[in-house]
Amino acid sequence: MKARKAHEKPSERKMREKTEAVRRSGKLARKQAIREGLIAASKSKPRFAGPRWPVTAPSTGAGTPTAEPKV
Repeated sequence: MKARKAHEKPSERKMREKTEAVRRSGKLARKQAIREGLIAASKSKPRFAGPRWPVTAPSTGAGTPTAEPKV
């Protein structure tokens, strides 16, 4: 619902309540039509379109010096 001011005129309150009622009734009608199969449900958006950071191959350790015993 739309946030209201601390004090609003009675005419503004009446208009706000009327528009909220229209919005709620439209939402309920849409949900009912989806349940009855009259309209297709909206496709949900994928949560993440791609990786959040660049994914690199796991390091093999070839570039790091290793401790080899000296002979």
